[in-house]
Amino acid sequence: MAHPKRRQSSTRRDKRRTHYKATIPQLAKDATTGEYHLYHRAHWHEGKLYYRGKVVLEKETKPTEED
Repeated sequence: MAHPKRRQSSTRRDKRRTHYKATIPQLAKDATTGEYHLYHRAHWHEGKLYYRGKVVLEKETKPTEED
């Protein structure tokens, strides 16, 4: 296994770490619902799954028994 011969200074360490950045996710606005979602991802809105402005899946509701 490789071991460093000399200790790396904090300046050199910080220079290496400058490239690790958090990126802001790109959001798209759905034309039909007005919801913001990640690009190329389906999203839920009011019990329906939308993708590219179209309903892909509807959430099934269980019938409740009233006594």
